[in-house]
Amino acid sequence: MIEAAKQKNIVAFGNMSDQKSIAPRNVVSSAVWNMNPTVQYVLRQVRAGSYTGVDLKDFSMMAQGGASLAPINRSVIKGGVPARLVTKVKGLQAKIKSGNLRVDINEAQPPGSVTVKG
Repeated sequence: MIEAAKQKNIVAFGNMSDQKSIAPRNVVSSAVWNMNPTVQYVLRQVRAGSYTGVDLKDFSMMAQGGASLAPINRSVIKGGVPARLVTKVKGLQAKIKSGNLRVDINEAQPPGSVTVKG
């Protein structure tokens, strides 16, 4: 997807890792996943002899250190990403990390989407 954005000269957001190096003039930022909090939790539980199957998704969230936003590449958009938007994003990140804002995940299929069978 990043390479296609580069070919079409459109902006894109990376996923799973900072993908700016693939297309420095096209990637605004990336959602970065860090599996260390999940692995550390499981290892602590196993070492303590107390591991049980639990939903580990919270460890992949920003509040637990399992996700972050790569630096915003302000020069990608003509005229630059507005400073007030960058400030707002940073403020929301701080609220998430402090626990004052929780971003819930809705895993339901969006209305009007198509299910591919087979």
